[in-house]
Amino acid sequence: MGHLTYGESKALATKTILILAVITVAEVLVALLGKGYLKEGFEMNGALLGGIMIIMSIVKAYLIIFEFMHMKYEIPGLVKSVLLPTLLLVWGAIAFTWEGAYWHNTRNKIKDKNEAPVQEVGMMADEYKIEQIG
Repeated sequence: MGHLTYGESKALATKTILILAVITVAEVLVALLGKGYLKEGFEMNGALLGGIMIIMSIVKAYLIIFEFMHMKYEIPGLVKSVLLPTLLLVWGAIAFTWEGAYWHNTRNKIKDKNEAPVQEVGMMADEYKIEQIG
């Protein structure tokens, strides 16, 4: 930010803060609307609501990191060295969540199969013998 004057820096920071405030208010309104608190009987799909919230959060994170942490003014190599591990961490969290959901579903299938009633084949065979003898 060395190339900006104090007034320009102050105006840019104020603009960014106002944008962050608008996004935050929009997040709250979308969350309340999506859960049916603002309009009775109206609820949004959980995946859609989550996607909207994630996108707005990413935009806020971008503004904070690139403007207030001055990443916008750094050399590209430094920016990439900071963002690449962060992206790998996000990818890892998504991958572990996906894998955990797979294991959870597989475990439930096995549990349901183990709890299913077992047909007693021996009883049917004994009844068959009694009918033939008698």
